[in-house]
Amino acid sequence: MTITLAQVRRVVEELWPIAGAEPWDAPGLVTGDPAAPVEAILLAVDVVSATLDEAVETGADLLLAHHPLLLRGVTSVAGDRYKGALIARAIRADCAVLGAHTNADVVAEGTSSVLAARIGLGETRPIVPGDGEHTGLGRVGRLAEPIPLAAVAERLAGVLPATAGGILVAGEAERRVDRIALCAGAGDSLLSHPEVVASDVYITSDLRHHPASEAREQALLSGGPALIDISHWAAESLWLTTARDRLAERLPGVAVTVSRRRTDPWDFRLDSGRAGG
Repeated sequence: MTITLAQVRRVVEELWPIAGAEPWDAPGLVTGDPAAPVEAILLAVDVVSATLDEAVETGADLLLAHHPLLLRGVTSVAGDRYKGALIARAIRADCAVLGAHTNADVVAEGTSSVLAARIGLGETRPIVPGDGEHTGLGRVGRLAEPIPLAAVAERLAGVLPATAGGILVAGEAERRVDRIALCAGAGDSLLSHPEVVASDVYITSDLRHHPASEAREQALLSGGPALIDISHWAAESLWLTTARDRLAERLPGVAVTVSRRRTDPWDFRLDSGRAGG
């Protein structure tokens, strides 16, 4: 039986309802004919040249990405703008593009839930509750037994794919950690949330200087979590395997694969302060 893009889109909507997306978000179909057949789907965190190349090279009919290609206002899809070039290539290759973003973050098996499970958190619940019992942004939970902060970072290093930026930690290496709050992706907006403040460590991505510094200073004054900053791409890439399994269950006969391309934007790093003086 032929499965169409419209049918895939309905399954995606059932797994990750668009109603759960943040108001500023733009998940959904970017390009593609709903009547077109879909025999192969490639999952990726980002729609970039590398993942679209992979989709075309592997014969995928759909590139389903976590990050929407057209998240912010676009006034041109000209061929000399990368988004325009990507859209044009996708159309020429008959490869549809669809996004499942914050609507895939908040579900019971969303990005933060997958990360929490991979590092051994139990008794988890959303930091910001959603409409359902197990839905919402971020997760907070407890380890089976307390371990040092450095061991938490090492555990993350063992489950996350390697990136140039690695893992950054703010806090004493031997600090005992029991309760962990986390938000896969950019989560500094939750730094002052009571569930985060009451945790021993907060794990997220893209921590900026001022919010991180202010959180550390406030913790010195009135208590608060240590901080661990991890790659945005790496944190959310763990969810792709879960997404693959759920799609494969609902779309028998469709080949669903996970991208092998690293789309973390950084290629290498050097430690500063090497010069003498």
